[in-house]
Amino acid sequence: MSLEQRSLHYKPEEALEAQQEALGRVCVQAAASSSSPLVLGTLEEVPTAGSTDPPQTPQGASAFPTTINFSRQRQPNESSSSYEEEGLSTSRILESLFQAVLTKKVADLVRFLLLKYRAREPVTKAEMLESVIKNYKHCFPVIFGKASESLQLVFGIDVKEADPTGHSYVLVTCLGLSYDGLLGGNQIMPKTGFLIIILVMIAMEGGHAPEEEIWEELSVMEVYDGREHSVYGEPRKLLTQDLVQEKYLEYRQVPYSDPARYEFLWGPRALAETSYVKVLEYVIKVSARVRFFLPSLREAALRQEGVALREDKEGF
Repeated sequence: MSLEQRSLHYKPEEALEAQQEALGRVCVQAAASSSSPLVLGTLEEVPTAGSTDPPQTPQGASAFPTTINFSRQRQPNESSSSYEEEGLSTSRILESLFQAVLTKKVADLVRFLLLKYRAREPVTKAEMLESVIKNYKHCFPVIFGKASESLQLVFGIDVKEADPTGHSYVLVTCLGLSYDGLLGGNQIMPKTGFLIIILVMIAMEGGHAPEEEIWEELSVMEVYDGREHSVYGEPRKLLTQDLVQEKYLEYRQVPYSDPARYEFLWGPRALAETSYVKVLEYVIKVSARVRFFLPSLREAALRQEGVALREDKEGF
């Protein structure tokens, strides 16, 4: 008999324990599927960090599976096969609901950690549990892991453990880059993730990447020339002006091209703060854990790593 079938006969306190067991099982399944791509909505779509209630049904009742009638008894005319089908259906509903809750918790934690990053404040596990995770502490490792991956891939922010005994963490830009794009105007989203993506593309193209290929690769991430992006803002301005002015990129006409074509190179600040080897090692490390957003990126990075290692030894 499945967990959900047994729970139909439990007393309330036993039913709660059964739900916790189901929650733990779903958390394990979520951890096992950590190689799946991360999907974040825009911040307008993501609830605030203080809003951590489970999703609501259209009628306003909680969608969390406390609505199962645990006192129900089997009727004489109900066959065992119907209970098996009911148990399977209940199992799928439970897992779907828990996955929805976990997804929301990940989004909430990302928002919370971004606030901590902008305030330049460390964060503790206790704060995350109290402010965001709350009743889902059993799933903290999964939620924290997914949120950390999202921060790294989308925003270029690393969550590093500062004090293992106190479970304290600091948030820093990846690869030692000093740029996050938060200075000036109403910039509230770190742009380091975008910068890393461009540096990776250029490195994989042998040190200079044609502009048309950059936009083609960015379109895989649904970042388009002339279309405002929820995280990166106006991508053409960021790519051809902001990052050039910050000396992370060079944007120049391809020599002797007619009609004129343009390409990107690493700027002096990128060369001073990181290297081809570090960037390609980062790609390999990340793509081994999650499906990255560029086609065949891991394979291409592995091919380029040998070239980059030789150039790094020569003082590139």
